[in-house]
Amino acid sequence: MLKPLTKIKLLSLLLFCLPYHLYSSPAPEFSSVEYAAENVKSITFEKEGWKLAYPFLQPGSGDQLMLSFDIIDSDGSTLWYSITHCDREWNRSDLFTSDYLEGYEENQVTDFAPSFNTRINYTHYRLSLPNSDVRFLVSGNYVITIWAADDPEKPLLVRRFYISEGSTSATVVFRRPMKPGTTETHQQAEITLATGSLPVTDPYRQVTITVMQNGRADRIHSGLTPDFVGSGRLEYNTLSDKTLFPGGNEFRYFDIKTVRQTRQNVRAIDFVNGVYNAFLVPSDDREFKPYFFNEDFNGKFVAAIEESNDPDREADYVWVWFTMPAYQEIRGGAVYLAGDFCNWQYSPANRMSWNAVKGCYEASLLLKQGWYNYEYVFIPDRSPAPEGFHFEGSHWETENDYLVLTYFRDPSTRYDRLTGITLANTRAGNRQ
Repeated sequence: MLKPLTKIKLLSLLLFCLPYHLYSSPAPEFSSVEYAAENVKSITFEKEGWKLAYPFLQPGSGDQLMLSFDIIDSDGSTLWYSITHCDREWNRSDLFTSDYLEGYEENQVTDFAPSFNTRINYTHYRLSLPNSDVRFLVSGNYVITIWAADDPEKPLLVRRFYISEGSTSATVVFRRPMKPGTTETHQQAEITLATGSLPVTDPYRQVTITVMQNGRADRIHSGLTPDFVGSGRLEYNTLSDKTLFPGGNEFRYFDIKTVRQTRQNVRAIDFVNGVYNAFLVPSDDREFKPYFFNEDFNGKFVAAIEESNDPDREADYVWVWFTMPAYQEIRGGAVYLAGDFCNWQYSPANRMSWNAVKGCYEASLLLKQGWYNYEYVFIPDRSPAPEGFHFEGSHWETENDYLVLTYFRDPSTRYDRLTGITLANTRAGNRQ
């Protein structure tokens, strides 16, 4: 009969030998809807070493995606993540985890560090994909879910990304729309898709494309079928409205890389109650103004600080105050600040308030130091997306990025293959 001490030693040895993944924290219930908890800020998801890139990869390219974010007032604990494969409509696919991933189902985010010498404390997290724990086996739509071990029921962050095969290619040419009422305000892409070696037998059911403007969730047309089918090519022409988008305007911008003095479009900087406050120059209404080109980030932001080369940990958070003068309150909806800093989503956090005394819309957001693009949008009641061109106007000349994603349903597989992604710009043409 074993002595009690011997039993304890044997049990300890068995626990030590258990597989690593058995210690993981259960993942939250899956949802493909992008989400960020209130204290999760400054989220970027881009190719490592390529700022402002969109979150897609082609296996074998040697590139990696880098997801980074801050958690305000965090204790710096290790987080967990899982990755889910989806179909072209962002439903969970029929594949088993082992079919699309090489590695464990749940893994830890171990690259994190506390902020240094900042007024607002935060922990900065970084995760590269693929990595030593995860390697992608098939193409398609993917969702990453991140959660804290002490609260596995609720995700901290949910983000979408794409893995492409690179087996098809698309040529995109931008035309001035011919549809009445859109000639001056909209943009339209003429797309020719080369199907390559794909075994296409029913192009209207097997092949669809998704077109997205500037990577934003509120400017997307999905499930598009071809207008013309030729030998080895599919065409999406400008005779239909499938690829018609409002051109919008060049984005507004401001610079808060330093709090020692004001920079572009910042009127004043004050230090109040232990936190810096940046007051932007009141915005002008551009709805009926002529188009004027200026370089922008197409709605994105870049964390930066003039006094340091490590903005990830040393850039501080600043309360940024926005003011949009208006003759009267717009009824039947709400006005929001929009940009990649809020993932193109509309919530109470970026909703503006009407100030009847001052005759303006106002809002304040806690943002990390850097450069920012933004715009104002009006969301009608019971509508999920902006309507009209309030405050910004819309012009066919506006410089925009467009992502064209090609999906193929192969009868021999159980998933939607993402066979190609083309990045096109209204001024620069196609880019990869």
